[in-house]
Amino acid sequence: MTLQDLHPLLPLLVLSGSIVIVMLVIAFQRNHRLIFVLSLLGLVLSIVSLPVASVGLPRSVTPLVTVDGFAIFYMGMILATSLVVVLLSFSYLERTTGDREEYYLLILLATLGATVLVVSNHFVSFFLGLETLSISLYALIAWDYENPSGALHRIEAAIKYLILAAAASAFLLFGMALVYVVLGTMQFNQMTSLSGLSAADSVLVTIGLSLIIVGIGFKLALVPFHMWAPDVYQGAPAPVTAFVATVSKAGIFGLLLRLFAFVPVPIGGNLWNVLALIAILSMLAGNILAVIQSNVKRILAYSSIAHFGYLLVAFLAANSLSTSAMTFYLVVYIITSLMAFGVIALLSDPEKEFEELEEYRGLFRQRRGPAIFMTLALLSLASL
Repeated sequence: MTLQDLHPLLPLLVLSGSIVIVMLVIAFQRNHRLIFVLSLLGLVLSIVSLPVASVGLPRSVTPLVTVDGFAIFYMGMILATSLVVVLLSFSYLERTTGDREEYYLLILLATLGATVLVVSNHFVSFFLGLETLSISLYALIAWDYENPSGALHRIEAAIKYLILAAAASAFLLFGMALVYVVLGTMQFNQMTSLSGLSAADSVLVTIGLSLIIVGIGFKLALVPFHMWAPDVYQGAPAPVTAFVATVSKAGIFGLLLRLFAFVPVPIGGNLWNVLALIAILSMLAGNILAVIQSNVKRILAYSSIAHFGYLLVAFLAANSLSTSAMTFYLVVYIITSLMAFGVIALLSDPEKEFEELEEYRGLFRQRRGPAIFMTLALLSLASL
């Protein structure tokens, strides 16, 4: 690597440096407001560094990472979303009495994992980014587990997420191994020549890519891999649920787009049919199951399942407008989800999550601002 290689990695380097600084400050001085400001500053500096990093792109930094316009945009979206989540978290955590500083460290680490995903050009960087994101989320979901009012829900949600993430990792690793055995490479941009394979090799590659899709399906909570996703949304603290629904999903979906930009998914082929079935089931199950829920977090969880089913429809179109259409849709989804979860976080506290539909009855008379924002968010999600 040269100094020119470090230039496009500037947002990642700034974010990594912020993580180290926050960790050292926590070790010497526990101060919630100070750590909040440092975390906020680290994210702002990472966003500010994006225009600097975008000069002279695209650029491959070792075989592991490729930074281009796509990566810069997705990094910006992830960093900006994390910034909003940190802002939402401050007032929520101010109402707690325990240690709160490590929460911000975990948010920054999870954000780093998501940004690594969208610049990945190799299965190794893909897996490292994914695990950095997932391991941080285990602890975030179980945050404040000592609080008697929500301890069981927090721990249950964290354990379920751990099981889902472990299953996803197992499928992903096995799928990567099968693809590597046949193609002899783990770089995405070297997987373009799948034609000319023998029948046996073609079957192995198809199975490997199918297993990778299953792993990604677990991470995006697509049907039939959604299982405990609504339980995780319900049990996690409101700001963490916002992070899982937005930053985590954006990182995984950006990785999906980058991977299959090189690996062809021919219309009518086996992989295309599998993805089409997943999209149909996600749209149907997400919308139908959301109707019968009485918990706002669970409604938003099933809404997320349905919306990523819609995104898969555009993904399957595989034309020149697909990527821009999916990215636009994802940006609007993230904004509206942040509005909805932001209202929940504003009205909630660690002692009692404001999440049952009955609790929102008459909200306009009591808190007009949150009621208006929640209405706009739900109308936007309904019409996306």
